[in-house]
Amino acid sequence: MLPLLEGVRVIEVGAVVLGPYAGQILADLGAEVIKVEPHEGDIARHAHPQGPGGGALFVNNNRNKRMLALDLKKPEGRAALARLVESADVLFHNMRLDASERLGLGYEQVTAINPNIVHCAATGFGRGGQYRDRPAFDDIIQAASGLAGLAALQSGTPAFAPTIVADKVAALHVVYGIVSALYARERGRPGPFRVEVPMFEVMVAFLMNEHLSGATFVNNGVPGYPRLLSPDRRPFRTADGWIAVLPYTEPQWRRFLAAIGRAEVCEEGWFRAPAERQAHIGELYAIVAASLEARGTDAWIGALEAIDIPCSRVPMPLELLEDPHLKEIGFFDVPEGFPVARMIPQPVQFTGILQSPDTPPHALGEDSRAVLLGCGYDDAEIDALVAAGVVAV
Repeated sequence: MLPLLEGVRVIEVGAVVLGPYAGQILADLGAEVIKVEPHEGDIARHAHPQGPGGGALFVNNNRNKRMLALDLKKPEGRAALARLVESADVLFHNMRLDASERLGLGYEQVTAINPNIVHCAATGFGRGGQYRDRPAFDDIIQAASGLAGLAALQSGTPAFAPTIVADKVAALHVVYGIVSALYARERGRPGPFRVEVPMFEVMVAFLMNEHLSGATFVNNGVPGYPRLLSPDRRPFRTADGWIAVLPYTEPQWRRFLAAIGRAEVCEEGWFRAPAERQAHIGELYAIVAASLEARGTDAWIGALEAIDIPCSRVPMPLELLEDPHLKEIGFFDVPEGFPVARMIPQPVQFTGILQSPDTPPHALGEDSRAVLLGCGYDDAEIDALVAAGVVAV
């Protein structure tokens, strides 16, 4: 855990991946992140597979946080949240706007208590459009944003990416939105600060960065970045496995084509101009595919690295656990005190900053009493809230 955001108090009302992943990054950077959960807990606590600390999805997104179990459907729960808001720098949630307002998490409600707070709402769709009230999960956003459709342009069949990409990309936008607002506040810009991160718009922007393509310039231009949509852009089969190969610049293509005995391709009229070469990318990829089955993966890796051609083996997820580079840097190593076999680290590295030990995800309600004591409640008041089913400890 890094001390970069030390002294910043963050209230996370997040569930599953989007909110918890963003909250974990902020906690890794040193913020005091207080995760507010319902009495049944974040649904990811109960996801399969289970182990010490709950489901793997929960364990991998909730380290370095304090856990407060609070029933926000009850007035007393919302009153406790209001007390917490008074001393917070940030509040963020990932739920529909109408639901957030019912629970006292709306922008106007929160900034009425603390006008200097950074309020961040991560939603499925932006509040300014007709989709604002639609429910959204990762698969829905992958479909709505065009990600599944991009697969159809390449293969003929829409497909989801086999990762929770929309949640995680949106979570990164939550982090930079919050940190930017905090920086502006520290520079003296007056609040309140409202940050909105709609998953749909985030993913459309993320995907259309390159795929807006020809539609960037003319109204009837066709979206789609040709190289990425070529059906021949794929891992290639070798004599004993699979390899990814990407000659990209003209010198790289020349070296690669010479290495496989196809130097005559470099004499084609279209080869020298980058735009023309892109237009013939399917032909070039077909040449790559036809050449690689003659040798094994290790032989190709050695030969291609020797002439500085970007390439990689194609490991399965299980093989990544034994990847020599990751093992050398201790990527999956577990700090002392974590009840797991492996942990995913904070991958951004900062030089010259002393880190403190990470803490494993806490049990549901483990920090409820300490957090409420810090907000001015005494033990008797907390015991009454527990007895009334407002707080779980």
